[in-house]
Amino acid sequence: MARALPVMFQGTHSDAGKSVIATAFCRMFAQDGWKTAPFKSQNMSLNSYVTPDGKEIGRAQGIQAEAAGVAARVEMNPILIKPSRDHESQIVVLGKPYANMQAFAYRNEFFDQGLAVIRQSLETLMNEYDRLVIEGAGSPAEVNLNDRELVNMRIARLANAPVVLIGDIERGGVFASLVGTLSLLEPEDRKRVIGVIINKFRGDVSLLKPGLDWFEQHTGVPVLGVVPYLPDLTIDAEDSLSLERFASSVGGEEAIDIAVIRYPKIANFTDIDPLLAEPDCRVRLVTHAGELGEPDVIVLPGSKNTIEDLIYMKKRGLASCIVSLVNEGKARVVGLCGGYQMLGAVIRDPYGVETPLLEVKGLGLLPMETTLERTKITIRSEGVLTWGGERFAVQGYEIHMGRSAPLSGYAPLIEADGRHEGAKHSDERVLGTYMHDLFHNDAFRTAFLNAIRREKGAPLHGAVSFHTRKEAMFDRLAAHVREHVDVGRIEQMMRQFQRL
Repeated sequence: MARALPVMFQGTHSDAGKSVIATAFCRMFAQDGWKTAPFKSQNMSLNSYVTPDGKEIGRAQGIQAEAAGVAARVEMNPILIKPSRDHESQIVVLGKPYANMQAFAYRNEFFDQGLAVIRQSLETLMNEYDRLVIEGAGSPAEVNLNDRELVNMRIARLANAPVVLIGDIERGGVFASLVGTLSLLEPEDRKRVIGVIINKFRGDVSLLKPGLDWFEQHTGVPVLGVVPYLPDLTIDAEDSLSLERFASSVGGEEAIDIAVIRYPKIANFTDIDPLLAEPDCRVRLVTHAGELGEPDVIVLPGSKNTIEDLIYMKKRGLASCIVSLVNEGKARVVGLCGGYQMLGAVIRDPYGVETPLLEVKGLGLLPMETTLERTKITIRSEGVLTWGGERFAVQGYEIHMGRSAPLSGYAPLIEADGRHEGAKHSDERVLGTYMHDLFHNDAFRTAFLNAIRREKGAPLHGAVSFHTRKEAMFDRLAAHVREHVDVGRIEQMMRQFQRL
C-alpha cells in the first residue's frame, strides 16, 4: 500500500482558522474517495473528544475525523495539553493522562519522549491512510520556542509535507503577519510553504487584488485562495479563543433566554452547540451576577478545575443568584460534568487533584456529593433519560476525575450502561449529568425546550437532527473552500513533495 500524501496547515497565530480549513480538506478528500485522517501532534485545548475505544483526544481532531468519515483514534492527536491551573497542565499521551506538568518541565523534560510518540503516531497514519491533513498550532514563527517545538515545522519535516500558511484578515494586518511569519522561518522551512490562504474575508475581493499582487511579488509565495467569511458556521470550536463566536442573539419576548456561565477553566463548551442552532434560542455568555438577569435556562458547562471555577462563581455573586432563581421558580439549571459537580452539596479533593483545599461547599441544588480522584474516567456512554414523564434514549461521552455519590432524596437522571448516572431535582427543573453531548440528543433537547416554549406561550418545534445539520455543514464548508481555494495546485504539490 502506498504511503499517505500529507499536507500541513499552519497559521500566523492561534485562531487563524487552521482547524476549520483542515476540516474542509478532510471532507473534500473524503468526498473524492480518499481514506483521510487528520493529525495534530500536540494540541492545547480544554475541548476534548472521546474515541470509540474510550481514549481522549482534542475535540478538533475528533470532528475532523467525522468530516473525513473515519473513526477517531489516539494517533490523530497523540499529545493533548489541558491547562488545569496557572502554569500547570494535565498532559494526555495517546489518550490517557500522563502527568500534571509545569510548562518549563514539559518543555525540558518531555521533549524526547513526546517526539518519539509523535513520530510513531505519524508513521502509523501514513501507512494506513491515503491522505493526511496535518494541523499546526499557534505560529511557526515563535522563535523563542522553535528549538524544541513539537507541532509546526518539525512535524512538516517529519512528514515531508508541503505547508499552507493561513492568515486571518478579520484581525487586520494580514499582509504584515504573513510576511513577518515567512521572514522568521528558517530558509529550508520557508521552502516548504507552497502558498498562503487569506481567511475570513468580508467585502469585495477586487479591492484586495493590489495587496495580493504585491504579496506575491514581494515574497515569491503564491496566494492559493481568499476564503470569504462563512456565516452561521457551527463547526466545533478548538478552544476558548473561539468562544465569543458561539454567542447568538434573537429578538422577541418569546425567545428562550439561555445563560451559559463562562468560568475561567470552561471546558467542552461545544455541549451548547445544538442550542445555538435552535432559531428561537438566545444563548449568551455570563461572567458575573450583573449579566445574569432572569434567564429561562442556566447552563453550567464543564470545567478543567471545578473547585476553582466554583469559587469564581461565588466571588462574582453568580452562585447565590443561581440558587435564588431556582428557589423562586424563575429558571431551570442544567449542569454538565464539572457543572454537575457544582450543583451538589460538596466537592472533596483529598488527593489535591485540583487545589490544596480539602473540600468546598457546592450550590446544594442536587442531593449528591463528589469526591475528586486520581483516575480519570473517559468513556462513551448511552442510556435512558427519564424526564417530564417521558423516557429518552440518549448517548454521549464522559471525561471526569470525580465520582459522585447520592444523598437522601436522590433521583437519577439517566440509567446508563447498567448504572444510575446524573441527578435531578424533585421538580425536574434542575438537572445534572456527567454525559457530555446531552443536548445533541434531538428528542430530549426538543422536549426540554418545548416545555419552556409552552410556559412562554411560544410555538412548539419538531425535532431536528443535529447530526444531519452537522453533516450538511461539513458539505457546505467543503464546497465553500473548493470554490475559493486552488485545491488542485495543493494536491499537485502534495504529490511533488513525496517524490522529492
